[in-house]
Amino acid sequence: MKAPLFAFKKTAAAAILCGLATASMAVAADNLPAAKPLKLPELKYEKYTLPNGLVILTHEDHRLPLVAIDLWYHVGPLNERAGRTGFAHLFEHMMFEGSEHVGEKAHIKYLEGAGATDINGTTDFDRTNYFETLPSNQLELGLWLESDRMGFLLEGLDRIKLTNQRDVVRNERRQGEGTPYALADEQAYHMLFPHEHPYYASVIGSHADIEAARINDIRDFHQHFYTPNNASIAIAGDFDPAKLKALLTKYFGPIPQGPAVEPVTTKTPPITAQKRATVTDTVQLPRLSVAWLTPPVFTSGDAETDLLVHILGGGKASRLYRKLVYEQQVAQTVTCNLNALKLGSIADCDITAKPGVSLDTLEAALWKEIASLQSDGPTQAELDRARTVDVTGKITGLQRLGGFGGVADTLDRYNQFLDDPGYLPKDIARYQAATVASVKQAATQYLGKDQSVVVNCVPGKKVVDDVPRSPDNTDADVKLTAPYTAQFEDQQNWRKTAPAPGPTTAFHLPVPKIFTLANGLQVYLLEDHSLPVFSAAVVARAGSESDTQAKAGLAGFTARLLTEGTTQRSATTLADNAEQIGTTLTSAADVDSANASLSALSNNTEAGLDLLSDVIEHPAFAPDEVERIRKQRLVAILQEGDQPVASVLRVGFRTLYGDHPYGIRSIGNTDGIKSITHDDITSFWQAHYGPKDSALVLAGDVTESEIKHLTDKYFAPWSGSAATTTTVPPAPAPPGLKIVIVDKPGAPQTALFAIGLGLPRTTPDYPAVMIMNNVLGGLFASRINMNLREEHGYTYGASSGFMMYRTGGPSTAEPRSAPTSPHPLPSNSCSSSTASAPSHPPKPNSNWQKIRSSTHSPETLKPPRPP
Repeated sequence: MKAPLFAFKKTAAAAILCGLATASMAVAADNLPAAKPLKLPELKYEKYTLPNGLVILTHEDHRLPLVAIDLWYHVGPLNERAGRTGFAHLFEHMMFEGSEHVGEKAHIKYLEGAGATDINGTTDFDRTNYFETLPSNQLELGLWLESDRMGFLLEGLDRIKLTNQRDVVRNERRQGEGTPYALADEQAYHMLFPHEHPYYASVIGSHADIEAARINDIRDFHQHFYTPNNASIAIAGDFDPAKLKALLTKYFGPIPQGPAVEPVTTKTPPITAQKRATVTDTVQLPRLSVAWLTPPVFTSGDAETDLLVHILGGGKASRLYRKLVYEQQVAQTVTCNLNALKLGSIADCDITAKPGVSLDTLEAALWKEIASLQSDGPTQAELDRARTVDVTGKITGLQRLGGFGGVADTLDRYNQFLDDPGYLPKDIARYQAATVASVKQAATQYLGKDQSVVVNCVPGKKVVDDVPRSPDNTDADVKLTAPYTAQFEDQQNWRKTAPAPGPTTAFHLPVPKIFTLANGLQVYLLEDHSLPVFSAAVVARAGSESDTQAKAGLAGFTARLLTEGTTQRSATTLADNAEQIGTTLTSAADVDSANASLSALSNNTEAGLDLLSDVIEHPAFAPDEVERIRKQRLVAILQEGDQPVASVLRVGFRTLYGDHPYGIRSIGNTDGIKSITHDDITSFWQAHYGPKDSALVLAGDVTESEIKHLTDKYFAPWSGSAATTTTVPPAPAPPGLKIVIVDKPGAPQTALFAIGLGLPRTTPDYPAVMIMNNVLGGLFASRINMNLREEHGYTYGASSGFMMYRTGGPSTAEPRSAPTSPHPLPSNSCSSSTASAPSHPPKPNSNWQKIRSSTHSPETLKPPRPP
C-alpha cells in the first residue's frame, strides 16, 4: 500500500474556561473594581508533515485579508562549535542575498513590492527564523520566496556576497559594541558557560570567527541545517486550507530531504562557586549585573523561576524597583529577566547606580531581597500579580498574526521545544499551578550566591577585539560544486517565473464609533471581540511644542508624573493596581501631544478605566515625587551621552532649529529640568489637560453600551477647562551647510546624519512624500540601504525619514560607517537640504564644530530594522 502524501495530525487547543485557576486572575486590590470571569481563547491549528520532513502548522483567521508566514529552522549557536561562532547568524544574513530563481538581492524587493510587513529574520541560541506578513492574495509569492531560498540558495551563493555580508555583520557587531553595557553582558555569558559550550559566545559571534568564515563553510552549513526535515513553517491568516496544501506541495515538496541533524547533547555544568569580573566601558554610570543558571525552557522549575524573577525585579511593583529606585533612590534602573533556553536558562538582574552610589551598596541590597524570598517566599499578592502579567502577555501577543510573539511565531515556538503547537493552555496552566512555596523553593534552589556570576561595569576604556578585514582575493580560487544534477535543475525551471497575485480581496477598514461626553471629551471606540483584550489611551494636546528654552522638558516632566501618584492612590499603589490587572500604566509626551495608556485583558476593563481616569483627572504631583522624577530625568539626560547616535541627533536638531520648540528634546535639558517648579507643573497640567481638548481612544473586546456606561462613570466627572491651541512659531530659515562633529572617544563605529527641515503632517504632499521616502530610504530595499549596505557593506543599515509634527519637523538621512569600510562613504549617499557629508572632510572653518558628546543626549528614531 502506498503511503499517503500527507501524514495528518490535527489538533485544536482546548479553551480554558473560567474555572481554570482564574480565581487568582480575578482577585483585585480592595480599591479596584472586581474582575469578571475570563474565558481564555482557543488557538486552533492543523499540523501535518510533507514526505521530505517539513512540518506544516496552520491557523485560519479570516478577519483581515492578511497571511503570516513564519519559518523556523532548528539551528542556532546551539549547533556551532568553538572557532565557528556566529555562523548561524551570518547565514541568516546570507538568506536574504537572493536565491537561484528569485535573483540577486531581490528577496526583500519582491516582498516590499507586494506590500508585505514584518519582514525579518532573527537568530537566537536555539533557532533561526524568517517571517513576513503579506496580503492574502500574495500568499503564493511568499511560499515561492521561502521555498527557493530553502532549496536553491547555493546556486547564487558566492564569495562576493559572503564578503559583503561579513562586512555588514561586523558593522552590526560594532553597533552592539557601541551600546552601553553590551560588553558586560557578553562577559557574563563567558562566565556562565565554559569556552566550548554553544552559549559561551554571543549569538553574533566574535569578529575573528565572523571574518574567518569561508564560502565552503557557509555552503556546507546550508546543506546540513537548512533542509526541510530540519524546519517547520507556520502559516496564520486568511487562506483556503485545501489550496494552501496544494501550494505547499508544489513549492516545498520537490526539495530533497537533507541529512539527519544529530541532537545536541552538550551538558551545562553547574556553577558551584561565585565568579566575579569587572569590565570597563565608556558609560556615565556604573552597573551591577548578577546572573544565574536556571532550569531549561519548559522543564520543571522554569515557570516558577520566571515568576520569581518578575517578582524580584520585573517592573515598578517589583521588590528591587521599590527598594532601590523608589524608596532608597540609589539606582537609576532595575531590570531582571529570564532568558529561557534549551540547554539551560539564564536569570539575570541589571542594576544601574545613581551618581555617587557604589555597586557594593546595590549588591548588598540585591542579596538582602533574595534572602527574604528564600526565607519567606513571595506574598500571595505578588504571586497573583506576576501570574496575571504572564497570562496577559501571552494572550495580547496573539493579536498579531505574524511577527514576534504573534500567532504563527507562537505555534512554531511550542512546536520547536515541545512538538506541541497547541501548548498554550498547558503553558498558562503551569504558571497557574505555581504556589508561594514552589516559588520560594526556586529562589532557594537557583538564586544562591555560590551559583552566581557578578559583573561590575564601570566607566573606563572600551576594549573590543576587532580584527583586520580579509584580503579582497579571499576564496578566489575555491571551486564551487553544484548541489543538484542538471536534470533536477531542469525540472525546477518553472520556478523562474514569480507567481502572479491572486484576486484582490475586498475588505473594509474598521470604522470607530464616536460619541462625546457632556464635558466635551470625545470617545473613539473600535470593537474587536476576537480575543479577550482591550487597549485604552487618553490623548491630550500637551506636547513639547509648548516648551521654551527656559523650561525645556516641562511637557514631558508633567506627563511622566501622571503615573507617579494621584490624590487617591500613591505611586506604589498605582504600580500594584496596574500589575494586579496584568498591565503597566504608561504616560509620556512627544512633540504634538501627551498620552496615558494601558492594555489589559477585557475581564478587567472597568478596573483599567478606573486607573486610567484617575491618573488623567487626579494627578497629585506630590513634592516628593516631583523631586524623585526630577533626579531620574537629570540622570537620564546624562546617560544619553553614552550613545553616539543620540548625541548626534540632539546636537543636529538644536543646530537646525535653535531655540524653536522643535530644537528641544522632549526630555528637556539639564538647565530646564532644574528650573521647573511644582507650580510650573500644576499650571501646565491645568492649561493643557482637559476633556474639551482631549480624546479617549479604546479598542478591543468591549461593547458600546459597556463603554458608554463606564465612561459616564469614570470620565464624565472630569471638569478640567483646558481647551488651548498652542501657537508654534515658524521654523527658522534653513541654515547654510554646517558640518558638526560630536566627539565620542572610544566609539567602535561612526554615526553620520544629514538633517534638514521637513514638512508638517497636514501637507497635501503627504502621500507623495511618503512614497518618495520609501524609495529613498524608508524601506530595506530603498536606494540608500541597498547602496550602502547591500552593495558596498559599509554599514549595518541606512535609512531616511520625516518627523512630521503639527507645523513641521526635521527630515533625516542616516548611514553608519565603520572601520571595515574599504573606502570612504560616497559624498552623495547622505544629503539633505541643509547638510551633506563629503568623502574627504574640508579643513576646519566656521562651518565646523567639535563637541564633546557627554554633554548631549539622544533622540530616538525607528528606521526599518535590517535582518
